[in-house]
Amino acid sequence: MIKALRILISLILLSTLVYFGFITYEYSKKYEMNTPQIAKASDANGLASERIDELTSIISLGLVKNESKIKLDGLKKEQQKSKKMAELNLSYFMGILFFTLIFSFFCTLRGGAMLLSLATFISLVYGLLNPILMVTIHKKVDYLGDVILSFESKGIIGSIVKLFDSGEIAVSFTILLFSILLPSLKSLTLTFMLIFYQHPWNQKMVRFFKQIGKWSMIDVFVVATFLVYFTSNTGGVSEAEIEVGLYFFLAYVILSMITAIQTHKVIHTVKKVDSSLTIPNKT
Repeated sequence: MIKALRILISLILLSTLVYFGFITYEYSKKYEMNTPQIAKASDANGLASERIDELTSIISLGLVKNESKIKLDGLKKEQQKSKKMAELNLSYFMGILFFTLIFSFFCTLRGGAMLLSLATFISLVYGLLNPILMVTIHKKVDYLGDVILSFESKGIIGSIVKLFDSGEIAVSFTILLFSILLPSLKSLTLTFMLIFYQHPWNQKMVRFFKQIGKWSMIDVFVVATFLVYFTSNTGGVSEAEIEVGLYFFLAYVILSMITAIQTHKVIHTVKKVDSSLTIPNKT
């Protein structure tokens, strides 16, 4: 009865994580889509058009509405709403993730490790899908105001594609290796190790993944460096904004370390039990 209840709670927690992660992703993409529209409306041509509409509205004593400003204000309002909803659902995701971590210690050692392994994989997927950093280049122009010169919003996958297209094959391969291939391999391998926990090669695999775990954040620094370099010669002021994808990926890094430790304990326990059951040969 207790085992069935634990499984049910685990399934509810994992389903809730998937749900809030997906809602966060949807609002994050809406925010990402609204920002280029605002950037386009806030470039030199857009602001010039807005100034003309404002002058027309003043001359007509308000009979002609400033459509450019109304449209821009609407986009900004929708953008801020999307940002707040993305951050709110991200906080829900992190709250459920924290509760999942606490609940895992009330499960059996293997069951808790399996729960954390699946939660780790969910965090990794949303960390790869969501944007991690947004960079906007803007500049003050007389009579126009704050003009947006360029806008860049990239996630890990988008940064890899961008770097590869730019000819930075070595850097793109480094990010691909440390942010997608190895993390995915690590999560899947830890899950299979927990399923086939009595296999003799499990001990070596846990040690291997614990050693490479410290390199899991290298992609974040490479992507950030790339985006700064990409926008450094525009002659404007750069404004960087951390996106939700970075928090998902950070949650993955922390959970993967905990999962590796728990998996190591499971395999060590099995090894200890097997050793105690081994009867020495009598000569």
